Amino acid sequence: MTQKHSFDVIVVGGGGAGLMAALFASQTAKTAVLSKLHPVRSHTGAAQGGIGAALGNLEEDHWEWHAYDTVKGSDYLGDQDAIEFMCQEAIRAVYDLEHFGLPFSRTPDGRIAQRPFGGHTNNATGKPVRRSCYAADRTGHMILQTLYQQCVRRETIFFDEFYVLDLLLENGAVAGVVALELATSELHLFQAKAVIFATGGHGRMWEITSNAYAYTGDGVAVTLRRGIPAEDMEFFQFHPTGIYKLGILITEAVRGEGGVLINDKGERFMEHYAPHIKDLASRDVVSRALHLEMQAGRGIGGQRYVYLDVRPETVNHYAALDGRTRPDGSPYRVTAEEIQAKIPDIIDFCRTYLGVDPVKEPMPVQPTAHYAMGGIPTDINGRVVGDERGTVVPGLYAAGECACVSVHGANRLGTNSLVDLIVFGKAAGQDAARYAAGAGFQPLPADAEDFARQQLEHLRHGAGTERPAEIRREMQRLMFEQVGVFRTQEGLEQAVRQLQDLRARCRQVRVSDQGRAYNYELVNTWELGNLLDLALVTAESALARRESRGAHAREDFPRRDEENWLRHTLARLEGDRVTLSYKPVTITRYQPRERTY
Repeated sequence: MTQKHSFDVIVVGGGGAGLMAALFASQTAKTAVLSKLHPVRSHTGAAQGGIGAALGNLEEDHWEWHAYDTVKGSDYLGDQDAIEFMCQEAIRAVYDLEHFGLPFSRTPDGRIAQRPFGGHTNNATGKPVRRSCYAADRTGHMILQTLYQQCVRRETIFFDEFYVLDLLLENGAVAGVVALELATSELHLFQAKAVIFATGGHGRMWEITSNAYAYTGDGVAVTLRRGIPAEDMEFFQFHPTGIYKLGILITEAVRGEGGVLINDKGERFMEHYAPHIKDLASRDVVSRALHLEMQAGRGIGGQRYVYLDVRPETVNHYAALDGRTRPDGSPYRVTAEEIQAKIPDIIDFCRTYLGVDPVKEPMPVQPTAHYAMGGIPTDINGRVVGDERGTVVPGLYAAGECACVSVHGANRLGTNSLVDLIVFGKAAGQDAARYAAGAGFQPLPADAEDFARQQLEHLRHGAGTERPAEIRREMQRLMFEQVGVFRTQEGLEQAVRQLQDLRARCRQVRVSDQGRAYNYELVNTWELGNLLDLALVTAESALARRESRGAHAREDFPRRDEENWLRHTLARLEGDRVTLSYKPVTITRYQPRERTY
């Protein structure tokens, strides 16, 4: 017998965006959070470097500067009205977190500490500005702990280890969701007036990634199956500094503290690609620079990595050459103890996984799949927009990495992921509660759980012989090789063909584990289906976009094309067919121009 539950607002996902949404929704609405992990294990905890806000605690800064840097970082594809809203609200968001109890690092006089980050500048001088508010290198982890405690205080209801399989729509509006209880493999129906998806990204479709194993695009895949388009899926950010072969992220904060990138010749090569801001250029710029250095044979020992060097002697040498100073005007110099205090977890990661001590030797790094700029289309209140005309789906919301507002455009600026999930998580929670207060429940259809049940039974008892792990490995390798930092027509066409084949093979898989309790083979196979759907949409969207913009770099179309491609992609998936349409980018004050760093 399927268990049924009823709430005003259902939040799907217990990361930073989901917890922020739940915290503000629960103030006036009966709210529940469904999460396939315990919330404090969510991927937000991997965000190390900080949250961007123009507090100006250490030097002059303005939200307008933050907005311009975000627009420029997006390669002018970000919607500027949403960006302006986010950058204004970022300041309030940081103070909200402080008042909730988040233990930010502090200046000597007790204010929230701030440090430089890639792409953040003083717009008057073009030099790096200290804008990232941080808690050592554990900012995301502290956000999760703080928000979870606040939600518990508000008596938000949590359904931990519940995996949402389907979205229910009736009369064009939200009716609820279908979820699998991982402990029992039983299906549950959750009736709701409003549903907020906050399920994170889909980076596990690439072979080398910084993303958690749980990052399988669940929310985008569910809504895509229900006719909601996915926006700007061709844009996926590769972070330049992942641990070689492992993909584990080494935060941009390392470069913010003075770390530099070094090639096999011992050169600080970013001087050639971004002469003004050097190692703190935008992530897409730095990732392409690393790729080109390795392609030219200047990877360390001819291998597919370069060095990230944060040894005190290196930092101090280049700081002197750059004329870098502390906020009081004194020369910027660091000690091993200061580096250890500011990036303790990174140092521990490198010692544990590489046997490298970053204060004594350089770290081997390579680009790693990191962040989805595309996802479920929304407005600034988190409301899901179902078509090119801006039609809102009543009661349906999304926030965080699974959503596309779009504030990141073609390339996300560092620190803005945390800004995004706090600002738009709050907005989605507040608006969902307002909507629920004036809406009734849509009736649950009699066959509400049939789709999910049939698909699960097919996986459990089908006649297929394909092995899901092999399909996953082939998908990840294909995406990394053909839909990675650089792309070509031939490579993308190959990716589309092979992904179609992999999706056909996935329909022939069979789960060998017939157990009911915590059957992760079953869950992982369902997740594989989600990833394959999104991989196909990503490859098709990238194939159609014949220009280079932000994280989408076409070797055969190396220039940005404003006339034909200053627009957002909307992708729909019907069976094996992807159909694409487009909508304009919102421009308020910043006309597209060449990006220089």
